[in-house]
Amino acid sequence: MAEGTPTIDCQVHCYERNQPGRPWQGHLEGPEEVTGDDMVAAMQAVGVDGAILISPFSLYRYDASYVLDVYARHPGKFGLVRPFDPGSDTIDQDIAEWTGTPGVVGIRVMLGGQEYEATHQGLNAIFAAGARAGVPVNVMASGKLPLLRDLARRNPNTQVVIDHVGITQPFVPPAPPEPFADLENVLEAAALDNVAIKISGACTLSHQPFPYPDIREPLGRVFQAYGLDRCLWGTDWTRAVRLLTYEQGVEAFQVPDWLSDSERSTLMGGTLMRIYNWSPI
Repeated sequence: MAEGTPTIDCQVHCYERNQPGRPWQGHLEGPEEVTGDDMVAAMQAVGVDGAILISPFSLYRYDASYVLDVYARHPGKFGLVRPFDPGSDTIDQDIAEWTGTPGVVGIRVMLGGQEYEATHQGLNAIFAAGARAGVPVNVMASGKLPLLRDLARRNPNTQVVIDHVGITQPFVPPAPPEPFADLENVLEAAALDNVAIKISGACTLSHQPFPYPDIREPLGRVFQAYGLDRCLWGTDWTRAVRLLTYEQGVEAFQVPDWLSDSERSTLMGGTLMRIYNWSPI
């Protein structure tokens, strides 16, 4: 990494065991519990300075109380993002309240689960609210990239960040036979200046062992299309736990024969600091 540039993971999840005080609403592949303390220990062990902590939709839906608890214990390590419901009647109020909360750096929307049109009032309200608050809108858009492009065009002042390379990723091995089958749609979204992309969880798309050399060519096409100043490295920990270790998710991008020091610095921290206007302490 370049001198003075922190290493920042663009997407991690923390959660506590299922319990009556904060019951799970669904299932997330991974350990029974990954506390904020656990995540900080994992990052420190491999030299990751901080991370964007995403409240896990699969477990908590729109309740961000646990990530707020984690932030209270580790305020220098995490910037916070939570999902919002496009069907809510209080989107503007809820996002204004959230983005005024200490530690908050962004908002998220999930495009899967139902069929949306680009004219959907709630989706556009979320995108517009992100622009007003000056925070990026993180979009889970796998399989929905044409819709994502239309929404980004309709909201040119909104900083959009595509989750997980814009590609459906496995929770358990093996990777799909053609893991980058939707790559052309990913590359087309790069034409929109307000769209950046998370290179998160990409190692789970590999058919080869660490350091996953078969993902380099398709990711290289993403880097070229977007420019590294619109690409953000991340692990999607803990979703990726069945496929690789946290250390492997970090070190796969640190092998010396792939990226230069300056490229690595941009991808693994520099771009994130600019887009989220945040850095760990």
